[in-house]
Amino acid sequence: MAPASRPLETPCLVPGRDAEVLGDLPPAVVDTITSARAPSTRRLYALKWNLFVDWCSSHEENPRSCSIRAVLSFLQEGLERRLSPSTLKVYVAAIAAHHDAVDGKSLGKHDLIVRFLRGARRLNPPRPLSIPSWDLSLVLSALQRPPFEPLQTAELKILSCKTVLLVALASIKRVGDLHAFSVDESCLEFGPDNSHVILRPRPGYVPKVHTTPFRDQVVNLQALPSEEADPALAFLCPVRALRLYVDRTQSLRTSDQLFVCYGGQQKGKAVSKQRMAHWIVDAIALAYEAQGECRFFLGAGTRRLADRHL
Repeated sequence: MAPASRPLETPCLVPGRDAEVLGDLPPAVVDTITSARAPSTRRLYALKWNLFVDWCSSHEENPRSCSIRAVLSFLQEGLERRLSPSTLKVYVAAIAAHHDAVDGKSLGKHDLIVRFLRGARRLNPPRPLSIPSWDLSLVLSALQRPPFEPLQTAELKILSCKTVLLVALASIKRVGDLHAFSVDESCLEFGPDNSHVILRPRPGYVPKVHTTPFRDQVVNLQALPSEEADPALAFLCPVRALRLYVDRTQSLRTSDQLFVCYGGQQKGKAVSKQRMAHWIVDAIALAYEAQGECRFFLGAGTRRLADRHL
């Protein structure tokens, strides 16, 4: 089920510098300036700041005005607990958002902090993420055969996985963008004789990359023509798969989100972005199994695999 939005956690005990700077501004202006950081970033900063506040309390330090020595000691303890350099960098950003300026500049730009983070990266270099590669032609070939066809009688799980994969490949959209599509009549429109389909994100959707124009989020997919030379190509038509998927899920869905859960207690409810990414990888894995290939494997980076290869 898609996770519900959580309220932002405000930093405890010690107000940030923003409280002084923004204190006299109108509430609407404060909301706009606060929105410069994504809600997830604000939650993360609040969590890191509260942990630093607790550490300072146990060491009798003022978290807002403590010395660089105290901040470096806190970061060193985190490094010894095997926190990654990227995590330590988030701690620095969170502390800098509330800490008083040092020598006229932000804590995160202090020479010792910068050199500490550089040393942490050298001592703990990032390991490249190993993402399994896959053969698109092999997968497309498998999608034209059982268990993916005939699609009209395939299991709902198979139909869901194949539809998400085809729509992702045809639209070249992130999982987050696919997650924003809806079956509402204002967001989903099939052309005459299912010649095409227009997909629009739900109202209020903001793409992950803010520089992407909102109008470009509208997707117009054309149906694949039936070729006499190779009629099996029609099995790869995303419009056909989407039409069958919408019709099959109409009676069970309890959400107007385009893609919904296909089984279990959440059947018919909105599927999360993480689960949708798993569907894409499941479709690829099933395609390899259908072709008798065993070299494709699933790892911990399923979401990254779906986003990077699509």
